[in-house]
Amino acid sequence: MTVDGRIKAIDPTDTRTMTERLHAGDWYKAGPEQWQAIAAASRLCTEYNNKLPFDSDAAVALLPEIFGTVGAGLWLREPIKVDFGKNIHWGDNCFANYGLIALDVAEIRIGSGTMFGSNVQLMTPIHPLDPELRSQGWEAGLPITIGKNVWIGSGAIVLAGVEIGDDAVVGAGAVVTKNVAASTVVAGNPAKFIRNVK
Repeated sequence: MTVDGRIKAIDPTDTRTMTERLHAGDWYKAGPEQWQAIAAASRLCTEYNNKLPFDSDAAVALLPEIFGTVGAGLWLREPIKVDFGKNIHWGDNCFANYGLIALDVAEIRIGSGTMFGSNVQLMTPIHPLDPELRSQGWEAGLPITIGKNVWIGSGAIVLAGVEIGDDAVVGAGAVVTKNVAASTVVAGNPAKFIRNVK
């Protein structure tokens, strides 16, 4: 049965572990191993969020423990929330205002110089449209790739599988469901082309 055109159908003869399926970008069911990793990342984020207002050096020192890659000059205002954290890769001199949520079931790659307004959400998880499969706990993820020098406005939501090109601008409150070309401005729900940057 085809569950999502972007991810191959569930194979009942597949003998891989759920973690192996997750890392391969296939359908999986979350279990104790995933929940433990999520809980560990949540503890680190909570520690970061609590330390930042009082000891920014100690908070910033936690970032390499939370994320897979931390570029120079990364600055994230609290609170931040992630699923696993290690699937998120930051370039240099990135910034996020208050309330970044990045659910990294799949990889999230963020280019250097990219900025996020407050309450931006990066959402890699997907769930089957078929209610029976959904009730059985199947889920998957598609990567998000954000280029260099991108500006994503407050309250924007970037959905699974989206690529945003260098120098693009995403308007506040936009819901980005499709790829965004480099050096363009998109806005709305769903986000649509508004104009070129220049």
